[in-house]
Amino acid sequence: MCNATVTAGGHRAVAVTESAPAVPPAARTQTRTPDGPVAGPPDGAGTGTHTPTERDRDTPNRGPSDRVAAAQRVPHPAAAPQRVPDRAAAAHGPSDQGGGGGYEGILRRQSLRESAARTYARSLPIVPVRARGLTIEGADGRRYLDCLSGAGTLALGHNHPVVLEAVKKVLDSGAPLHVLDLATPVKDAFTSELFATLPGELADNARIQFCGPAGTDAVEAALKLVRIATGRSGLLAFTGAYHGMTSGALDASGGATDVRVTRLPYPHSYRCPYGVGGARGAQLAARWTENLLDDPKSGVTTPAGMILEAVQGEGGVIPAPDDWMRRMRRITADRSIPLVVDEVQTGVGRTGAFWAVEHSGVVPDVMVLSKAIGGSLPLAVIVYKSELDAWEPGAHAGTFRGNQLAMAAGTATLAYVRENRLAERAGILGARILGQLRSLAAAHPCVGDVRGRGLMIGVELVDPDAAGPDDPVPPAAPALALAVQQECLARGLIVELGGRHSAVVRLLPPLTLTDEQATAVLDRFADALAAAERAHTPQLPAARRPTAPRTAPGPSH
Repeated sequence: MCNATVTAGGHRAVAVTESAPAVPPAARTQTRTPDGPVAGPPDGAGTGTHTPTERDRDTPNRGPSDRVAAAQRVPHPAAAPQRVPDRAAAAHGPSDQGGGGGYEGILRRQSLRESAARTYARSLPIVPVRARGLTIEGADGRRYLDCLSGAGTLALGHNHPVVLEAVKKVLDSGAPLHVLDLATPVKDAFTSELFATLPGELADNARIQFCGPAGTDAVEAALKLVRIATGRSGLLAFTGAYHGMTSGALDASGGATDVRVTRLPYPHSYRCPYGVGGARGAQLAARWTENLLDDPKSGVTTPAGMILEAVQGEGGVIPAPDDWMRRMRRITADRSIPLVVDEVQTGVGRTGAFWAVEHSGVVPDVMVLSKAIGGSLPLAVIVYKSELDAWEPGAHAGTFRGNQLAMAAGTATLAYVRENRLAERAGILGARILGQLRSLAAAHPCVGDVRGRGLMIGVELVDPDAAGPDDPVPPAAPALALAVQQECLARGLIVELGGRHSAVVRLLPPLTLTDEQATAVLDRFADALAAAERAHTPQLPAARRPTAPRTAPGPSH
């Protein structure tokens, strides 16, 4: 159904919604023993089952996947061993040992055929067969609220009508689907719509480079471009960064080793490297950057560029303060260092502005764009100031840089977000969710920090009993975060983990999220948090339990 509201600007914003589904009680509390599935959680598992309310009711007609036998339902994730290399593979009972059909057979074959590099499949042992908006339906008949959204790719959720219509229109037209980098009406429409959303100062003087269909290739293109344009080779990047998994992008990411990249401190209010946090911590981080570049004995020569994220996603959902962003722009501009901003995950309204740089008013020299710009299909580009356009023909190419279906889906998505002011909506709803999560944190000492911007939200889990007297904040609790993720899945809620120690529960719902759906997500998360906390809390009297000093959450921007 549709939910129409009138925004402050007079626009009629129409968000497609679907009823937030309830998890069938039998599936929600089911666990698996070596002999197969049994009803109910094991003793002491503390599943904290969620009682469906009206907002959780599911209305769509059920399809063939609903006839999957009860014996094939997803086992309760909390019952699975945490250190099994692949929980999806370990979850199967004797009924699937012979390689039978059903969703368990699919999961088993995946674990046998696919590489050890699998990631999401390990923590989310589900087989999606249908999806719409916020909802995914698995082959086992269960339905889930998806707050992963393709790692931020699905700005409008799954299979939004405007996206499907745009793709169908291209297919029905008989247009070529593969065109390398030739000009087409579909590409021209995409480029025009994209430029209409960019910061004006950049759009008026910009070039666009279509890259291979993943964000990491766009990062590679950006780094190659600034090196060619400046004739320099060094690079400035930041602690906690994530820019992709290809060689150059990985070198600029926080986990890189033995590379020629100068690592700078990224402001982190909760875990400030200087131990002060807030605006003062960000000022010190900026001062360190400036001093490093100006000190003739620092060992750092003028680099080819600086690359940063306005909100670090994989780093733990850490928003950069606006003043710090503006100072990075001044530092780089004064020294003729191109500033590259990675908007792969933050773009297309995710943070409450169409592009995250708009919060600070910063206009970068290069913007790296992917994920949501393809409307759920693979597409990646860089947009940069024309004076940097030093490419030789073919200097950066890719066979699939002309993805016509992705461009059509992207055009529809960009236009829908812009016309319906979904970025503004994300800012308002995201602030409300952050407030509710912070209220929830007050009752749970294991929640160290709640932070984010717009609908890019992180909850860092900690071990308050393990903090020493000199520790400014408690240590991260990755095992607890994993338990929360598993308890969420058991209640029909898909979330992701991130951060330095994978101790940050991340929420990336689609921008079409309704108030009703947001409440359902928060209810399930709160229930999962309580269950995981009970299972991990030492059974000591409250009066004897040590309590680490709590710090106030840092600013969300």
